Parts: sequence; structure tokens; C-alpha cells
Amino acid sequence: MVFVHSRKDTVKTAERLVELARENDNLELFQNETHPQFHLIKKEVVKSRNRELVQLFDNGFGIHHAGMLRADRGLTERLFSDGLLKVLVCTATLAWGVNLPAHTVVIKGTQIYDPKAGGWRDIGMLDVMQIFGRAGRPQFDKSGEGIIITSHDKLAHYLRLLTSQLPIESQFISSLKDNLNAEVALGTVTNVKEACAWLGYTYLFLRMKINPLAYGIGWDEVVADPSLGLKQRAFITEAARSLDKAKMMRFDEKSGNFYCTELGRIASHFYIQYSSVETYNEMLKRYMSDNEIIDMVAHSSEFENIVVREEEQMELEDLARECPLEVKGGPSGKYGKVAILIQSYISRRSIDTFSLVSDAAYISASLARIMRALFEICLRRGWSEMTSFMLEYCKAVDRQIWPYQHALRQFDREISSEILRKLEDRGADLDRLYDMEEKDIGALIRFYPGGKVVKQYLGYFPMVQLSASVSPITRTVLKIDLLMTPDFTWKDRFHGVAQRWWILVEDSENDHIYHSELFAFTKRTAKGEPQKLTFTVPIFEPHPPQYYIRAVSDSWLQAESFYTISLNNLALPEAGTSHTELLDLKPLPITSLGNKTYESLYNFSHFNPIQTQAFHVLYHTDNNVLLGAPTGSGKTISAELAMFRLFNTQPDMKVIYIAPLKALVRERMNDWRKRLVTRLGKEMVEMTGDYTPDMMALLSADIIISTPEKWDGISRNWHTRSYVKKVGLMILDEIHLLGADRGPILEVIVSRMRYISSQTERSVRFVGLSTALANAGDLADWLGVGETGLYNFKPSVRPVPLEVHIQGYPGKFYCPRMNSMNKPAYAAIATHSPTKPVLIFVSSRRQTRLTALELIQYAASDEQPRKFLNMSEEDIQMMVYQITDQNLRHTLQFGIGLHHAGLNDKDRSAVEELFGNNKIQVLVSTSTLAWGVNLPAHLVIIKGTEYFDGKTKRYVDFPITDILQMMGRAGRPQYDQHGKAVILVHEPKKSFYKKFLYEPFPVESSLREHLHDHFNAEIVSGTICHKADAIHYLTWTYFYRRLMFNPAYYGLEGTDPGILSSYLSRLVQSTFEDLEDSGCIEMNDDGVESMMLGSIASQYYLSYLTVSMFGSNLGPNLSLEVLLHVLSAASEYDELPVRHNEENHNAILAQSVPYKVDKDRLDDPHVKTNLLFQAHFSQVEMPVSDYVTDLKSVLDQSIRILQAMIDICANSGWLSSTLICMNLMQMVMQGLWFDKNASLKMLPCLSEDVISKLVKGGIENLQQLLDLSKTRLHNLLGSSPASTLYQELLRFPRIQMKLRLQRNKEGNVNPYSLNIRLENVQKRKSSRAFTPRFPKVKEEAWWLILGDSMSSELFALKRISFKDHLVTHMNLPSTAAITQGLKLFLVSDCYLGYEVEHSLEELFRTNHEQRNNPR
Repeated sequence: MVFVHSRKDTVKTAERLVELARENDNLELFQNETHPQFHLIKKEVVKSRNRELVQLFDNGFGIHHAGMLRADRGLTERLFSDGLLKVLVCTATLAWGVNLPAHTVVIKGTQIYDPKAGGWRDIGMLDVMQIFGRAGRPQFDKSGEGIIITSHDKLAHYLRLLTSQLPIESQFISSLKDNLNAEVALGTVTNVKEACAWLGYTYLFLRMKINPLAYGIGWDEVVADPSLGLKQRAFITEAARSLDKAKMMRFDEKSGNFYCTELGRIASHFYIQYSSVETYNEMLKRYMSDNEIIDMVAHSSEFENIVVREEEQMELEDLARECPLEVKGGPSGKYGKVAILIQSYISRRSIDTFSLVSDAAYISASLARIMRALFEICLRRGWSEMTSFMLEYCKAVDRQIWPYQHALRQFDREISSEILRKLEDRGADLDRLYDMEEKDIGALIRFYPGGKVVKQYLGYFPMVQLSASVSPITRTVLKIDLLMTPDFTWKDRFHGVAQRWWILVEDSENDHIYHSELFAFTKRTAKGEPQKLTFTVPIFEPHPPQYYIRAVSDSWLQAESFYTISLNNLALPEAGTSHTELLDLKPLPITSLGNKTYESLYNFSHFNPIQTQAFHVLYHTDNNVLLGAPTGSGKTISAELAMFRLFNTQPDMKVIYIAPLKALVRERMNDWRKRLVTRLGKEMVEMTGDYTPDMMALLSADIIISTPEKWDGISRNWHTRSYVKKVGLMILDEIHLLGADRGPILEVIVSRMRYISSQTERSVRFVGLSTALANAGDLADWLGVGETGLYNFKPSVRPVPLEVHIQGYPGKFYCPRMNSMNKPAYAAIATHSPTKPVLIFVSSRRQTRLTALELIQYAASDEQPRKFLNMSEEDIQMMVYQITDQNLRHTLQFGIGLHHAGLNDKDRSAVEELFGNNKIQVLVSTSTLAWGVNLPAHLVIIKGTEYFDGKTKRYVDFPITDILQMMGRAGRPQYDQHGKAVILVHEPKKSFYKKFLYEPFPVESSLREHLHDHFNAEIVSGTICHKADAIHYLTWTYFYRRLMFNPAYYGLEGTDPGILSSYLSRLVQSTFEDLEDSGCIEMNDDGVESMMLGSIASQYYLSYLTVSMFGSNLGPNLSLEVLLHVLSAASEYDELPVRHNEENHNAILAQSVPYKVDKDRLDDPHVKTNLLFQAHFSQVEMPVSDYVTDLKSVLDQSIRILQAMIDICANSGWLSSTLICMNLMQMVMQGLWFDKNASLKMLPCLSEDVISKLVKGGIENLQQLLDLSKTRLHNLLGSSPASTLYQELLRFPRIQMKLRLQRNKEGNVNPYSLNIRLENVQKRKSSRAFTPRFPKVKEEAWWLILGDSMSSELFALKRISFKDHLVTHMNLPSTAAITQGLKLFLVSDCYLGYEVEHSLEELFRTNHEQRNNPR
């Protein structure tokens, strides 16, 4: 092997060596014709485009360098190793890259040209060693020879280096800036100290200590600073200053902290060098032409190694002539050459010169990422025109198509170039083609079959239709709801897995982007519903005439859609929020209550300033009050003052306390049960989904605590329920949640209570509690609060002041972004609250676990793994022993708790107690904790402000109220001087949060979207009988108040009475029409009346869509499988979360359950519901703990849905469907399938073999088992199993039924009625049902059904419940249908297969005989 130092030299040397051999007649030594495969290989060699290679092959010589095509290089390597080439002349790349040993290696000359230095330099020793390492072939030679040919003066130098070994020095300093930037962007290095530690791990630092002189460190420095800490610091500081100058990070020299910037992140992400960023900072302008952009890219330092060679000039000049854009500096300069190659790459020009081919390949490899980086830089700077321009170029590089070429060129493999050329020549752009027919396109390109092809591929071209609605939130913020409808045919071949679109909102006048986000369509979403995106954009005075919303495809050229939002006649809401000034009053002592019992309830001596200011109005008047104050300012105690007033003045009236979340209800219950109830001797009941008290409890209660849904359900029939009319005080906690999901219900019940109070002449006092509000006036007006009762304090008047830090994090994708927030979260704990309690809010259960584990890791790397734990090893082990959740067990040992809905109650209260008593310092929780449990902390960290919404399958933002509530948990009134909150958000949303966390957020109504169910309920209860009633009903709502103030938010042009009344009348009309279509109501001339479906929806609190679906899907004689599908399709299950990747769990579940589900819709909530039901009946192990909680909520809802199904089937007279629905209800209760021995499986002690013994003995169901005597049981099973079984049987009821026929009075439609006497022979303490697998406590209840089993017709249904005995009666049908099929069924609602049938034929016969033969 002969090594030379330039590509040109390889050929020259090889040719000269051949000449020398010829002159000395030694050519035959090198020739290879005697090789057996010579002729075969000769054919292969001749095919090569490289002429020199072919000529030299005949003489047994070869060449090898990086400028050759890969195929030629591979061929040469193969020929040399097979012995067909005797001499190989190559450049040094071969020594490093390819393992080709030779017997003798010659290095010809030791000088190489260095383009950076612009001159010659000596070849490095490492290269010499590497080249000589190729001498000697292990399997053939005993020794190898290395020959170095150099100038005389260098001989000694190389000899010396060859005999003594050479240390390897580090070159790290040259790229220190890039690497430091990468670490800062990653978040692993945040200050000089950490950077020095990071540098301490490098090889550079090791060599600096051993050989300081090589790194420019003098001996005097080493003596002064032996550990080289100062030098290390100097390197870092210098690099940081340079990065700061290039705006790649912010370096605060005083504190030594590094703050990452967008530019630094982009450089790190796209692997752009520091020197390139400097170039872009200098050259990138707001407006640039195409050739300026190409020229700027050509200046990137990524391309600095490209040299201009003389032999390429001819071809470069030819290529330059064909370039569409002018080349700055021409082909002779380096940048000119790069620019030409970039343009040739996009134009797909073919290149002949080999060295140019390899340069072009090198350039094209880096081009895409450089373009993407420039696009991101422009996007971050908010330049709208330049951003679009750069995105076009990104796509041009990806697709190798110029932006001005025809868009259909992107299908160039499918559409012939001839057609494309004609389309371009005729100027037929996409819009024109969309409007043309196939034949017209055919005529245009003068090729008729082509028209069909063009039309077909137009259908595949990705397009989206945009429509948007704009709602002003305040005068400076607009909320935009954007609907995106894909308008193309999805084909995997062109569109892959997903199509990504940039959504940009820009103001063309100021050339600025106000919002940008990347949105992905998948194949499924592209076929389904339009996708909805909601975001906020700022608006400035004087506002521009319009904003543009653009959707631009991330990968398809010319695929973009526009939507114009006109701002000219947009009615903005009234400005001005009035805040109550906090007066400088002397705090009132609690003795001012003037009641010793009341005073004893509090463990403090004085009320706080807010309570003091409102004291008089709350305690000494009956005025309605709205108290808006930040979380943690003692609003609950203010509410208690109003309760004491009621107890003092009207002790017979009730207090109803409405809290919008179950957790809040539970907290209130626990708190008041401990403090108020026992000491004041009052009765209190709770009404939530988990617990419904009976009539007596409600009548005797003084305090009712309820969720809005429950009170809505109860107060719907207020005419017949006396306790609803006995309400004297209604306390509405967190009333600002009016604008959240469940706000409409809150709005309806307040409107209804005000309406009731106006009808019954007994006034109800309203006390609303909320955070600071922007539009307190409207709320007060709606609640009937006058001037004196309105207190709306600023967010800043907290008893404990709060300091908030907002930090933005980039990262398009949620999980990596959450991951990058872990270190800052740990740093925030160390900075703001090293020893005091810390609450971290995350958005999912999975995140609680991941965050806690990361914190443990960071604490361990600080060598204090247990720094968050404040209790002894024994105590924590005792605690851990009682915890069931595995993850919690692990994290508690390090002083970090987890808190989410997936924990069982015992674990949850254990964690709350540990955190409340400061035993553990950190609690990582989901957002539910913010509302429910009052556990304040010194520092609150909100890690990410978005959560995964199962319905839309994307991450959406938390409502601002939730964020405020989480922040409100910071600062403990009795311990802290001030609280701290750190909010880690997605970078683009930082400004939005900065704005709204300090100025209160206006509350808007969301009643309009939920009117149907509320109208239906009012029609059923008789409040609404005409259209006029409905409009009158609306005037009581908060929605009506806001319509006047912020009409544009609700899609109303103005507030003239005419416009307003026609808007309301349209709203009422369309709601009525929807309800009529769904079969809930019937409209006649002017009135409306409710139908069976409507009253069932109202009674069971179901959506009108659900009963409408039942109306069309339920029928006679349905199978269990169909009924299960109908149950799962209820719209109550729309909200069931299907989390990320859960479709995989669902696919596994689907294989282990008996009924099939739709395999294509495994991420549909209804399919998941169906699977959860089946898994519950089959007792399949749930894949993850989330499914256990999901199942709980599915079962919770199912009871009222099933009761509605039973009522609908019974009303329609379908006996068999009704009975199977009842069986389904029993299955839900017991968690078992309804099969042969199902009722025996309910008994936990009966194993399969015991059941088979019983079946052999003729016992097949529970009734037969209950009727067995004790001795018979012993004989069947043996003594031990029999006695256990006997004990378990005592849990079940044994009902005896006696029937008597009774003749009704004359004139009654039904001649006979049936007298039924039921008695439970099993004496038990309570009638609580034995349902171990059902999550809630349930009382036993029964159905009595009168039906004809022959014709499967149902005549009557009655729902009953009793403890010991009951007498009731049912009318028999008037028809003479007393056939042998007429039966009375008694069916349990919770025990499988518990049915008693009585044939009524016997009864009639005996009755008949008695009448005919009177004694």
C-alpha cells in the first residue's frame, strides 16, 4: 500500500509507478491475468464509470480515496483483499476506515495541505502509527514492513516518535462552547459550579493536570492552583460569555447561573455549531430574498471544510448557469460552490465530477437540519413572513422541489413528468384544478387519460378546511375555537402514520405571529369528526383590522389554508373590575359573636382582616353576600358566620352547602362533624354520588352538604318536596367554577332556588364564596347581592403573601418536557424551601410516580437520599408496612408521598397525615388535591399546566381556576411569613399565565351548551309549559347577565332588545326541536309537554341523548349481549378517560372476555366501558391500577342508567327485555355472569367442587339452598363446609309471598286487584345488600312484575323495598287475558337469579270456584 496525501496524487502516483515498472520490464510482477477469476471480474470492473480505475486494473494497480463513488471504493477494497490488485495507492482515510492489511506500507511524503490554515503541515504521529499498523497480514506474514519517505530534516523527528510512545491529547477545548450549550439546554448544567463539575469528568481535565503546558497553562499557574479549579472556571466562564454574546444562553455573572434561551435550545436540538449561530445572528434579517437565504446557509460553519478544486471549475460553471437563483460570489469562491451545490440538490441535477458528488452528498446531509433550525429561529422571533418562507425551504429541501414548481410534483413517481411540465406551462395551479372537471383538465394538457390521473392525485393532496369562532375573554385577550376538517383521501403510501400541520395566528400588518402550535392528524382523526383546537391570543389597542389563522402542512409544499378573523366590529366586553379595598380595621375578637358555644368552636382569638370587614353584614343582617377573596383567606369561617345568623333567627330552616366537587363535600363533612355538629346539637347529612340519604334524614337535617348534581336532581321536583322549600340559607362554595365543566348545573340550581324563593314568599339567603373575580358585579347581580354584600378583594390580599415564579420549558412533546422539568423542580425545592413542606402538582398518576422517583435520584446524587424524611427508620418501616400501594411504599421511605385518585382511602389518609404532620417533606399529587383536602405547604410547584384529555386524545390546558387553586395552597397561615409558588409551563404559554395569574379571570357561563337537559327537567316539573316560560326561565340565569356584558363571547352581534329577544327565541326553539327529535317532549301550537323518555331522563338524571339512544335501540326480546352494548353506549360514558396507549390494554382485555367488541375502535370510551363491564363479570385481573378506578366510576353510573332502561322496557310492555335488564343489574351488583349456577357463585365459600356436589344433590339456585334444612346440608357437604355455608346464608333474605285476589269497586277500569303480602323470614339487623364486588353500599330492593310469560307481555311494574314485611297491591289488566301465562314475578335488584314466580291461573280458578259455590 502506498499512502499519499491528496486525491489527485493517488492517480498520478499509480500511473508513474506503472511507467517505472514498464521501463524496468517488471510489469509482469504486478499483473493478475493468471488469477482464476480474472475474466469474470474484468467484466465487472469495465462497468465502472471511473476511467482511471479500469485502466490501472489491467496492470494490477488500484487507487482509493474519499472522492470516489462508494461502489468503486467497495470494488477496489474487494479486489485488493482477493489479491487481484498488487499495489494500492490511497489516501490516509483508508488506514482509519477499512481493515485492509498489506505486507508492505509506504508513506510517500509527510506534508499535507490544511485548508483551515491555508498552508502545509506535517502529518500527525497518530496517522503514521495507524498507517504502519496496516503492515503485516496476520494470517500470511511473519513480519511486515513500513517505509516512510520524508525530507531529511524531518527524519530524526519521525524516528524519535516511532521509537517512543506518544500520549493522546484532548481536543475538547475547540468544541467546548457547543458541548456546554447542549448541557445547559438539557438542564444538566445550570450554573458555573455544575459546569466545572461536568468539565471535571472530561478527558481534557485529566490531561490538563498531567500535561498543563499543552493547554497553555504555565507552571506558575499550576503552582498557584494545583487542582486547576481556577483554570477550569476560566474555561467555563469564557465559553459562557461567548454563548451569552451569541444569545445562546443568558449568563448571570454575579450569581454564576446559566439560563437557557430558545436559540441555544434550537442549536443543541439541530446540532448547529456555535460559529454558525454567530453567522445567523449577523445575517438573518426580518425580510430576505431567496438567494440571500441560500447564501446565508452556505456560510454555515458546517460547510467550512469544503474546498474549491481547479478540476471542478468547468462543471461548477455549467451548474451555475442552470441554477434558478443568482449565486453570490460565483463558482470560484467557496460559498459560491456551496450555494451552487445546494441549488443543484433541490433541482435534482446530476453531477459528473466525483469530488463534487461527494461534496454534494456531504452538503445534502446537513442541509435539512440547518433549514429546520432557521425555521424554528424565525418562528420563535415571531416573524410571520420569514417563518413561512423558511418552512417552504425546509419542505423544498426534504422533497427536492422548488417552492415555485407545481404542487403535484410531489407525486412525481405517479404522475408523468410530461403531464407535470404541461400543467406548469399552462399555469394551472391547485385552486384552478380543484374547480375543473376531469375532461377539462384532460383538454388543458391535451391528454385525456391524464385528466383522470390528475384529479385522482388532487384527492390525495393534503388540505384542511378551517373555521373559527372568536370569543373575547377580556378587552386584551381573545379565545379562539378553531375547527379543522381534513379534506383529502388518506393513503398510507403518501401520508404515513400522521400528517402534521403548523397552526399560526398572525397579524399581517405588524408581521407578527401571536400563536403557533403543531397539530397532528392521524389516519383515524382524518376520517372522523372535525378536530377542535382552543387557544388564546392577545389583542392590542388600536386593534388591527384582522388576524389570519393559517394551517400550513409541515411536509407538503403549497398545502396551506387561511381563515380571516375580522376584528373591526368585534364587541369587546366592558372594561373595569371594581375591587373592594381592604380597610385597615382592628381585628375583631371572637367574643363579638356574643355566644359562648360559638366562641368555643374556634382555636384562635381574633378574626382575620377579611373576616373582620365582612363580619357585620354576615352575622347581623340577612343580606345576600358574595365574598371574592384568594384561596387560603378563611372564607369557610365567613360562611359559618352566616350559618350562626340563621340558627339564631330561624332555627327551623335548613342550611344547604353546595360544593362543586365530591372531595370538597367530604372535607366539609369531616371538618364540621368534628367541630360544629356535636357542639351545636345539629343534624347534618351528605349528598354525593357515593351517598344518598333517605327522606327522613333530609327532613330532620339542619345542614345539608351536597354536590350540584344531587341537589339539582332533588330540587327538580320542589313542588312535592317540602324540605326543598325549607331552605333558609344557601352557601355556594367556589362559585367561580360556574365557568368550568360542571358550571351549568351550579347555575341552574341557583336560578331555581331564586325562582322558588320568589314563588314561596320565604326568602332564601345566598352566600357565594369564590376567588377574586374580574366580573364580580354580574355574579352579584345574579345572586341578588346588593352594594353592601359585595366583597371582591384583590388576589394580592392574602393573609400570607405569595411570590410566584413562572418558568417556561420548550419541547414539543409532553413526556420529554415533563422530564426536563424534574431538575428545575428539585432546584426550586433546594432554593425556596429546603426544609419546609412542598406540594408538587402534576397532571397524571403516572407523573406522580415518575416525578417522585426522579426527585429521589437527585437527592441521592446530592448524597442526601433521605433529606425529605423527618422520622426515624423504625417509624417509617412501621408506616410502610401498612401501605398497600407498591410505588407509595417505595417513595415514602425517602420522605416523598404520592396522592391521587388511584390510591385506596387508607393509603390516602396515611399520606395526608404524614404530610400534615411534617413527617414527610414532599407530596406529589394530581390536581384533585388542590380542591379537596386542605393541606397547605410553604412551596407549591405546578409541574406542567396541561393534562391528557381522553375525549380529544390530546393534551389540553388546565382551566385557570385550577391553577389559581393550586397556587392558593402555598403559604401556611400559622407558620409562614410568605408562600411561594413555582409554575413550570410550556414556553409558548408563559406570557398568558403571566397575565392571568395577577389579573383576575372573568367567569363566563357555559349553560348554552347544556340547555337541553335543564329545559327537559323544567318541562317535566311543569315550570316550563310554553316558549315564553322558557325565555322567562333564561332571564333568571347568569348566562342572561353575561349576554348583556360580553355578547361576542356568545355569538351575539349586539345588545339591542330586538337582537337579544330573537337570539333567545332562536335558542329556545332549537333546543325544543332537538328535544322533540330525541322523543323527550312534544310540541304543539305554542306549548310543550313532556313524554315518557323525557320524564325518565329527568328522574334518573340522564342526558337526553342517552334516553333518545335507548328509545331507538331498545326493543322486545333483546339478548344480554345487545343490552350490554346499549348500556355501554350511554352518553354518560363519553367522558371515561382512554389514556395514552390504553388501546393496547383494551386489545388484551378484548381477548379474555366472551362478547366481541369493535377492534377498530379500541380507543373509544364506550368500547372501554363495555370491556370493563365484561372484565367485572368475568373477574379478570385489571391490566393497570387506573382501570380499577375507571371501573368504579363506570359501575357508579350504571345503576341509574340500568334503572332507566328497565323503566323504558317496562313502559313499552316488553317482559323479556325487562327481565334481562334486571339480570344485567344483578350482574353489575355481583360481578358475575348470569349463567346456570350463577346464584350459587355469589357465596364466597362455595368453590367449584362444592357447587358440583350441590348440583348433584339437585340444588341449582339460591332459593333451593335457602329452603334446605341444616341436617340435609350436613349430609350433602359434611359438617365443616356446611356450617360456614349456613353462616353465609344468613346474609341473604328469604322472602315469603302471599297473594289474594280482590274485586275492585264498581266503575273501576280494572275489575280485579292483587293483594300482595311479603315477609322476610330471615331476621337480620339491616336490609343492606351483600354485594362484595360493588364499590358502594346498597340497600336491598325488589321489583314486582305482572306479566304474561306466554306472549312475553308486561302489564305492570312496581319497585319496592322493605326490611321485615310489606303489604301492597297491584291492579290486574282489564282485558280477559287471564291465561295460563299470567304470572307475578318478584325479582331482586342485587342477587343473581333471585326470582320468585307465581302463576295467577290457580288463584283465579280457586277464586272462581269460591264464587260459584258459596257455602
